[in-house]
Amino acid sequence: MGASATVGEIWMEFAETRHPDLREKLITAYASLVRFVVGRLGIPPTSLLEAEDLVSYGMIGLINAIDRFDPSRGIRFEAFATPRIRGAVIDQLRSLNWLPRSAVSRVRQIEATLADLEQRLGRPAKEAEVVAELGISVERYRQVLLEVSATILSLDAPLCSLTQDDEVTSLGDLLEDQNMQGPAEEVEQQELEASLSAAIERLPEREQLLLSLYYQEELTMKEISKIMSISESRVCQLHMQAIMRLRGALSAYRSDTAQVTNLKKRSTSRSTGIKGAAKLRAVAGSRRTVRQRVS
Repeated sequence: MGASATVGEIWMEFAETRHPDLREKLITAYASLVRFVVGRLGIPPTSLLEAEDLVSYGMIGLINAIDRFDPSRGIRFEAFATPRIRGAVIDQLRSLNWLPRSAVSRVRQIEATLADLEQRLGRPAKEAEVVAELGISVERYRQVLLEVSATILSLDAPLCSLTQDDEVTSLGDLLEDQNMQGPAEEVEQQELEASLSAAIERLPEREQLLLSLYYQEELTMKEISKIMSISESRVCQLHMQAIMRLRGALSAYRSDTAQVTNLKKRSTSRSTGIKGAAKLRAVAGSRRTVRQRVS
Protein backbone atom coordinates (compact mmCIF):
# COMPACT_ATOMS: atom_id res chain seq x y z
CA MET A 1 0.00 0.00 0.00
CA GLY A 2 3.09 2.19 0.17
CA ALA A 3 4.71 3.93 3.10
CA SER A 4 2.19 4.90 5.75
CA ALA A 5 3.76 8.36 6.05
CA THR A 6 3.15 8.98 2.35
CA VAL A 7 -0.46 7.85 2.58
CA GLY A 8 -0.87 9.99 5.69
CA GLU A 9 0.41 13.05 3.86
CA ILE A 10 -1.96 12.36 0.97
CA TRP A 11 -4.83 12.12 3.42
CA MET A 12 -4.03 15.43 5.07
CA GLU A 13 -3.72 17.23 1.75
CA PHE A 14 -6.87 15.57 0.36
CA ALA A 15 -8.84 16.58 3.47
CA GLU A 16 -7.92 20.21 2.78
CA THR A 17 -8.16 20.37 -1.01
CA ARG A 18 -10.41 17.41 -2.05
CA HIS A 19 -8.33 17.31 -5.24
CA PRO A 20 -9.40 14.56 -7.70
CA ASP A 21 -5.80 13.45 -8.33
CA LEU A 22 -5.27 12.83 -4.60
CA ARG A 23 -8.56 10.94 -4.50
CA GLU A 24 -7.33 8.65 -7.27
CA LYS A 25 -4.09 8.02 -5.38
CA LEU A 26 -6.04 6.99 -2.29
CA ILE A 27 -8.27 4.67 -4.33
CA THR A 28 -5.19 3.01 -5.79
CA ALA A 29 -3.52 2.78 -2.37
CA TYR A 30 -6.51 0.99 -0.80
CA ALA A 31 -7.53 -1.20 -3.75
CA SER A 32 -6.00 -4.22 -2.01
CA LEU A 33 -8.34 -3.63 0.95
CA VAL A 34 -11.33 -4.12 -1.37
CA ARG A 35 -10.00 -7.46 -2.58
CA PHE A 36 -9.37 -8.54 1.01
CA VAL A 37 -12.92 -7.66 2.12
CA VAL A 38 -14.48 -9.31 -0.93
CA GLY A 39 -12.39 -12.42 -0.33
CA ARG A 40 -13.67 -12.63 3.24
CA LEU A 41 -17.29 -12.45 2.10
CA GLY A 42 -16.86 -16.04 0.98
CA ILE A 43 -18.80 -15.89 -2.28
CA PRO A 44 -18.52 -19.51 -3.50
CA PRO A 45 -16.54 -20.31 -6.64
CA THR A 46 -19.65 -21.78 -8.27
CA SER A 47 -21.49 -18.46 -8.02
CA LEU A 48 -22.94 -16.90 -11.18
CA LEU A 49 -21.06 -13.71 -10.31
CA GLU A 50 -17.47 -13.11 -11.36
CA ALA A 51 -14.96 -12.14 -8.71
CA GLU A 52 -14.13 -8.92 -10.57
CA ASP A 53 -17.80 -7.89 -10.49
CA LEU A 54 -17.74 -8.17 -6.71
CA VAL A 55 -14.52 -6.14 -6.56
CA SER A 56 -16.21 -3.44 -8.67
CA TYR A 57 -19.10 -3.30 -6.23
CA GLY A 58 -16.61 -3.06 -3.37
CA MET A 59 -14.81 -0.17 -5.09
CA ILE A 60 -18.05 1.82 -4.89
CA GLY A 61 -17.98 1.36 -1.13
CA LEU A 62 -14.28 2.32 -1.00
CA ILE A 63 -14.88 5.55 -2.92
CA ASN A 64 -17.79 6.41 -0.63
CA ALA A 65 -15.58 5.77 2.40
CA ILE A 66 -12.77 7.96 1.04
CA ASP A 67 -15.18 10.83 0.42
CA ARG A 68 -16.63 10.57 3.93
CA PHE A 69 -13.48 9.84 5.94
CA ASP A 70 -12.12 12.50 8.30
CA PRO A 71 -8.49 11.72 9.24
CA SER A 72 -8.59 14.26 12.08
CA ARG A 73 -10.90 12.00 14.12
CA GLY A 74 -8.09 9.54 14.80
CA ILE A 75 -9.86 6.48 13.36
CA ARG A 76 -7.99 4.00 11.17
CA PHE A 77 -9.27 4.24 7.61
CA GLU A 78 -9.32 0.45 7.23
CA ALA A 79 -11.73 0.15 10.17
CA PHE A 80 -13.90 2.95 8.74
CA ALA A 81 -13.95 1.61 5.18
CA THR A 82 -14.37 -2.14 5.72
CA PRO A 83 -18.08 -2.14 6.68
CA ARG A 84 -18.85 0.28 3.83
CA ILE A 85 -17.08 -1.91 1.28
CA ARG A 86 -18.83 -5.00 2.59
CA GLY A 87 -22.17 -3.22 2.68
CA ALA A 88 -21.81 -1.99 -0.91
CA VAL A 89 -21.20 -5.55 -2.15
CA ILE A 90 -24.13 -6.99 -0.18
CA ASP A 91 -26.45 -4.19 -1.34
CA GLN A 92 -25.55 -4.86 -4.96
CA LEU A 93 -26.11 -8.60 -4.54
CA ARG A 94 -29.55 -7.97 -3.08
CA SER A 95 -30.44 -5.43 -5.78
CA LEU A 96 -29.73 -8.05 -8.47
CA ASN A 97 -32.56 -10.11 -6.94
CA TRP A 98 -31.34 -13.21 -8.79
CA LEU A 99 -32.31 -15.68 -6.07
CA PRO A 100 -35.67 -17.23 -7.11
CA ARG A 101 -38.59 -17.59 -4.70
CA SER A 102 -38.17 -21.36 -4.76
CA ALA A 103 -34.63 -20.97 -3.38
CA VAL A 104 -35.86 -18.62 -0.65
CA SER A 105 -38.49 -21.21 0.25
CA ARG A 106 -35.83 -23.94 0.45
CA VAL A 107 -33.71 -21.81 2.77
CA ARG A 108 -36.61 -21.25 5.13
CA GLN A 109 -37.44 -24.96 5.01
CA ILE A 110 -33.86 -25.91 5.91
CA GLU A 111 -33.71 -23.36 8.72
CA ALA A 112 -36.97 -24.65 10.19
CA THR A 113 -35.79 -28.25 9.85
CA LEU A 114 -32.48 -27.56 11.58
CA ALA A 115 -34.25 -25.77 14.45
CA ASP A 116 -36.90 -28.51 14.78
CA LEU A 117 -34.35 -31.34 14.79
CA GLU A 118 -32.17 -29.61 17.37
CA GLN A 119 -35.18 -29.13 19.63
CA ARG A 120 -36.21 -32.78 19.28
CA LEU A 121 -32.74 -34.28 19.52
CA GLY A 122 -31.34 -31.91 22.13
CA ARG A 123 -28.20 -31.39 20.00
CA PRO A 124 -27.21 -30.04 16.58
CA ALA A 125 -28.57 -32.26 13.81
CA LYS A 126 -26.09 -34.21 11.70
CA GLU A 127 -26.07 -33.77 7.96
CA ALA A 128 -27.50 -37.25 7.39
CA GLU A 129 -30.38 -36.49 9.76
CA VAL A 130 -31.14 -33.19 8.01
CA VAL A 131 -31.27 -34.68 4.52
CA ALA A 132 -33.40 -37.58 5.78
CA GLU A 133 -35.89 -35.13 7.27
CA LEU A 134 -35.91 -33.02 4.09
CA GLY A 135 -36.16 -36.07 1.84
CA ILE A 136 -33.26 -35.05 -0.42
CA SER A 137 -29.78 -36.40 -1.12
CA VAL A 138 -26.62 -35.14 0.55
CA GLU A 139 -25.38 -33.85 -2.81
CA ARG A 140 -28.57 -31.85 -3.37
CA TYR A 141 -28.46 -30.45 0.17
CA ARG A 142 -24.88 -29.24 -0.27
CA GLN A 143 -25.72 -27.75 -3.64
CA VAL A 144 -28.57 -25.75 -2.09
CA LEU A 145 -26.18 -24.39 0.53
CA LEU A 146 -23.83 -23.22 -2.22
CA GLU A 147 -26.64 -21.71 -4.30
CA VAL A 148 -27.85 -19.46 -1.50
CA SER A 149 -24.54 -18.73 0.22
CA ALA A 150 -23.80 -15.65 -1.90
CA THR A 151 -26.92 -13.99 -0.53
CA ILE A 152 -27.05 -14.97 3.14
CA LEU A 153 -23.62 -16.35 3.88
CA SER A 154 -22.76 -13.41 6.11
CA LEU A 155 -23.76 -12.39 9.60
CA ASP A 156 -24.81 -9.13 7.96
CA ALA A 157 -27.83 -10.85 6.45
CA PRO A 158 -31.32 -10.30 7.91
CA LEU A 159 -32.19 -12.57 10.80
CA CYS A 160 -35.71 -13.61 9.86
CA SER A 161 -36.13 -12.82 6.17
CA LEU A 162 -34.32 -12.78 2.86
CA THR A 163 -36.51 -10.09 1.33
CA GLN A 164 -34.74 -6.84 0.60
CA ASP A 165 -37.46 -4.55 1.92
CA ASP A 166 -37.71 -6.06 5.39
CA GLU A 167 -35.85 -4.08 8.04
CA VAL A 168 -35.07 -6.65 10.72
CA THR A 169 -32.17 -7.36 13.02
CA SER A 170 -29.20 -9.16 11.50
CA LEU A 171 -26.92 -11.57 13.33
CA GLY A 172 -24.10 -9.11 12.91
CA ASP A 173 -26.13 -6.39 14.63
CA LEU A 174 -26.10 -8.51 17.78
CA LEU A 175 -22.30 -8.41 17.87
CA GLU A 176 -22.00 -4.63 17.57
CA ASP A 177 -22.29 -2.02 20.31
CA GLN A 178 -25.57 -0.14 20.04
CA ASN A 179 -25.37 3.41 21.39
CA MET A 180 -28.14 5.54 22.86
CA GLN A 181 -30.28 2.62 23.99
CA GLY A 182 -33.03 2.89 26.55
CA PRO A 183 -33.23 0.44 29.47
CA ALA A 184 -35.75 -1.84 27.73
CA GLU A 185 -33.73 -1.94 24.49
CA GLU A 186 -30.52 -2.61 26.42
CA VAL A 187 -32.09 -5.56 28.25
CA GLU A 188 -33.44 -6.94 24.98
CA GLN A 189 -30.01 -6.54 23.36
CA GLN A 190 -28.35 -8.42 26.21
CA GLU A 191 -30.88 -11.24 25.96
CA LEU A 192 -30.33 -11.53 22.20
CA GLU A 193 -26.56 -11.60 22.67
CA ALA A 194 -26.89 -14.29 25.33
CA SER A 195 -29.16 -16.30 23.02
CA LEU A 196 -26.68 -15.98 20.14
CA SER A 197 -23.78 -17.00 22.40
CA ALA A 198 -25.69 -20.06 23.59
CA ALA A 199 -26.59 -20.98 20.00
CA ILE A 200 -22.93 -20.76 18.96
CA GLU A 201 -21.88 -22.99 21.87
CA ARG A 202 -24.38 -25.63 20.70
CA LEU A 203 -22.84 -25.77 17.21
CA PRO A 204 -20.68 -28.77 16.26
CA GLU A 205 -17.01 -28.20 17.08
CA ARG A 206 -16.02 -28.00 13.41
CA GLU A 207 -18.54 -25.24 12.74
CA GLN A 208 -17.45 -23.37 15.87
CA LEU A 209 -13.85 -23.53 14.65
CA LEU A 210 -14.86 -22.29 11.21
CA LEU A 211 -16.74 -19.29 12.63
CA SER A 212 -13.82 -18.49 14.93
CA LEU A 213 -11.33 -18.57 12.06
CA TYR A 214 -13.58 -16.47 9.85
CA TYR A 215 -14.92 -13.84 12.24
CA GLN A 216 -12.25 -13.63 14.94
CA GLU A 217 -9.07 -14.52 13.06
CA GLU A 218 -10.43 -12.85 9.88
CA LEU A 219 -9.14 -15.56 7.57
CA THR A 220 -10.46 -16.02 4.05
CA MET A 221 -12.39 -19.12 2.95
CA LYS A 222 -9.32 -20.29 1.03
CA GLU A 223 -7.09 -19.98 4.10
CA ILE A 224 -9.65 -21.79 6.25
CA SER A 225 -9.88 -24.61 3.72
CA LYS A 226 -6.14 -25.25 4.08
CA ILE A 227 -6.29 -25.25 7.88
CA MET A 228 -9.29 -27.59 8.00
CA SER A 229 -8.01 -29.75 5.12
CA ILE A 230 -11.25 -29.48 3.13
CA SER A 231 -12.18 -27.82 -0.14
CA GLU A 232 -13.08 -24.15 -0.31
CA SER A 233 -16.58 -25.00 -1.50
CA ARG A 234 -17.00 -27.32 1.51
CA VAL A 235 -15.99 -24.45 3.80
CA CYS A 236 -18.74 -22.36 2.19
CA GLN A 237 -21.26 -25.15 2.74
CA LEU A 238 -20.34 -25.62 6.41
CA HIS A 239 -20.37 -21.87 6.97
CA MET A 240 -23.80 -21.60 5.39
CA GLN A 241 -25.07 -24.47 7.52
CA ALA A 242 -23.74 -22.85 10.71
CA ILE A 243 -25.34 -19.51 9.86
CA MET A 244 -28.65 -21.22 9.11
CA ARG A 245 -28.50 -23.01 12.47
CA LEU A 246 -27.98 -19.66 14.20
CA ARG A 247 -30.73 -17.96 12.21
CA GLY A 248 -33.13 -20.77 13.06
CA ALA A 249 -32.23 -20.66 16.75
CA LEU A 250 -32.64 -16.88 16.99
CA SER A 251 -35.84 -16.90 14.97
CA ALA A 252 -37.23 -19.41 17.49
CA TYR A 253 -36.06 -17.17 20.33
CA ARG A 254 -37.78 -14.13 18.82
CA SER A 255 -40.95 -16.12 18.27
CA ASP A 256 -40.97 -17.30 21.89
CA THR A 257 -40.32 -13.74 23.09
CA ALA A 258 -43.19 -12.42 20.97
CA GLN A 259 -45.55 -15.05 22.43
CA VAL A 260 -44.58 -14.09 25.98
CA THR A 261 -45.10 -10.41 25.16
CA ASN A 262 -48.54 -11.11 23.69
CA LEU A 263 -49.53 -13.13 26.77
CA LYS A 264 -48.47 -10.26 29.01
CA LYS A 265 -50.47 -7.80 26.91
CA ARG A 266 -53.57 -9.99 27.03
CA SER A 267 -53.14 -10.44 30.77
CA THR A 268 -52.80 -6.68 31.25
CA SER A 269 -55.78 -6.02 29.01
CA ARG A 270 -57.88 -8.56 30.89
CA SER A 271 -56.85 -7.08 34.24
CA THR A 272 -57.70 -3.59 33.01
CA GLY A 273 -61.05 -4.84 31.74
CA ILE A 274 -61.88 -6.46 35.09
CA LYS A 275 -60.97 -3.30 36.97
CA GLY A 276 -63.02 -1.21 34.54
CA ALA A 277 -66.03 -3.46 34.93
CA ALA A 278 -65.73 -3.26 38.71
CA LYS A 279 -65.65 0.53 38.55
CA LEU A 280 -68.75 0.59 36.32
CA ARG A 281 -70.60 -1.68 38.73
CA ALA A 282 -69.59 0.55 41.64
CA VAL A 283 -70.79 3.67 39.81
CA ALA A 284 -74.05 1.98 38.88
CA GLY A 285 -74.58 0.90 42.50
CA SER A 286 -73.95 4.39 43.81
CA ARG A 287 -76.43 5.84 41.33
CA ARG A 288 -79.12 3.40 42.45
CA THR A 289 -78.46 4.33 46.07
CA VAL A 290 -78.83 8.05 45.27
CA ARG A 291 -82.11 7.49 43.38
CA GLN A 292 -83.50 5.45 46.29
CA ARG A 293 -82.63 8.22 48.77
CA VAL A 294 -84.23 10.89 46.54
CA SER A 295 -87.45 8.87 46.16
